[in-house]
Amino acid sequence: MKRIAVLTSGGDAPGMNAAVRAVVRYGIYHGIQVYGVKRGFKGLMEGDLHEMTISSVGDIIHRGGTILRSARCPEFIEEEGQLKAINVLEVFKIDGLVIIGGDGSFMGAKALSDKGFPAIGVPGTIDNDLAYTDFTIGFDTALNTALDAISKLRDTTSSHERVTLIEVMGRNCGDIALYSGLAGGAEAILIPEVKYDIDEICKKLISSNNRGKTQSIILVAEGVGTAAEIGDIIHEKTGLETRSTTLGHIQRGGSPTAKDRLLASQMGAMAVKILMEGKSSRVVGIRKNEIFDMEIHEALDMKNEFDTEMYELAQILSI
Repeated sequence: MKRIAVLTSGGDAPGMNAAVRAVVRYGIYHGIQVYGVKRGFKGLMEGDLHEMTISSVGDIIHRGGTILRSARCPEFIEEEGQLKAINVLEVFKIDGLVIIGGDGSFMGAKALSDKGFPAIGVPGTIDNDLAYTDFTIGFDTALNTALDAISKLRDTTSSHERVTLIEVMGRNCGDIALYSGLAGGAEAILIPEVKYDIDEICKKLISSNNRGKTQSIILVAEGVGTAAEIGDIIHEKTGLETRSTTLGHIQRGGSPTAKDRLLASQMGAMAVKILMEGKSSRVVGIRKNEIFDMEIHEALDMKNEFDTEMYELAQILSI
């Protein structure tokens, strides 16, 4: 490996910059030229590559978002787009590529690897929806952002004696809702992995209200439905005053937590190390607090295993 490139793709996640920094500095330390690709696969197809130096990644470890920026690129899904990207990589004499992103980005890494170009995936997504790894870069920061919002909203919820529904991101994965709901003492957590009974939730709220509890917090994962619609149903069934808040993209921003900075630094360095060892078609992950790598096809084929024990604990503690 004499020359490698790094790109960020898909939705931005806090810690992506820390991962880029690790790729660049670990590579330079080992005598490798490192190029940054602007705007993900779109920039790759357009040849938007620039050599990076130690100074290029100075003062970015604490910054959210991605200095390389990101963009959606439907053209890359097609073989023509993939071949165009490989041609650009060959023109720039790039020997290997590090791709930081979620499952869609990993599909891009897989496509390049299948065509013989060395590509390594690093998991950067707040959803924590990649089954092969315990945690993804950005999840911990998003979790703490949601938790901070829960704490603030509970203050006003208590003051006005309401039921507040908080909608968080996560698509088909309810980890942000589950983790923040448990940590924030939510009275109910609605996630796509578990079918909820609105009547049981209403019964619980009425029972709590009758024993003197005048405020409640309900976490709603976006894959379940909107907090506003569910709040209207609860109000109609119980007569309790409800308010809804959608956190939206605020969960993606902000300075990454120490946990995300450490994870990103370790994973970024591991990605370069794998390329130096001559490996390809791999992804980096963390399992039982150990950084590891595995075959990308195997990683993408794995199914998410829902943490039933944590969900049941949240149910028990919210009585």
